[in-house]
Amino acid sequence: MTVLHLADEGEAADLAAFLSRLLHYDRGAAVRLQAAGTALAVFGRPPSFEVLAIRAVRLAKPYEDGLDVTLDVTVSAGELLESIDESAATAVVPAAVTGPPWAGVLPPRGGWRREAGLPAQEAVRASVAEAVAEFRSRTGELAPEQRNRAELDRIGREIWSRPVGDTALPVRAAHAAQSLGFLRPTRGRPVEGQETALFSSGAWLRLRTPYGSIAVRRAGLGALDVSVR
Repeated sequence: MTVLHLADEGEAADLAAFLSRLLHYDRGAAVRLQAAGTALAVFGRPPSFEVLAIRAVRLAKPYEDGLDVTLDVTVSAGELLESIDESAATAVVPAAVTGPPWAGVLPPRGGWRREAGLPAQEAVRASVAEAVAEFRSRTGELAPEQRNRAELDRIGREIWSRPVGDTALPVRAAHAAQSLGFLRPTRGRPVEGQETALFSSGAWLRLRTPYGSIAVRRAGLGALDVSVR
């Protein structure tokens, strides 16, 4: 049995909240865990948004399991959530599962450069709220015979594929960040290097916030610059 010792109760609570939100969208969700040193990365894919969500978790001590100094495994999100003991700030790594296809293709580890054009976090949240309101309004106006999956998907694709500000980031990525709790206001002024920002590496874009990141493939680019691990 592998036990992860998280940095504190807050880290345990944030991890539990992230897993709960993933399970809200997919009761059978899986997550890929990668740990090295005192950092744990948790990757998930909420199906409604077609993005990868990454939650970074601080560990109390460097990960070590026998002679292994790194952890890389895909597990059930529900089983991992059930194993979290917030008061003790621990989590038990469940048995590995056969990972979904997305778990084998992750964004690159390095080569990220900052992109300009991302609005302030308040404006990003406002763009998500406007998109949600427009989707509800337009779908609510449909006649009963038009209210089918194909038409709802068409309207959704049109709205959620729009860019955020002067960037190539689709609104659906910002919507995913908000829905997973990544775009909530920070307490006090953001620490330098941890503020909400947009980065790119090859075909990937990554919206980074103090609470997690959303990675998405840029439209129109081929299957290049991916990391298969």
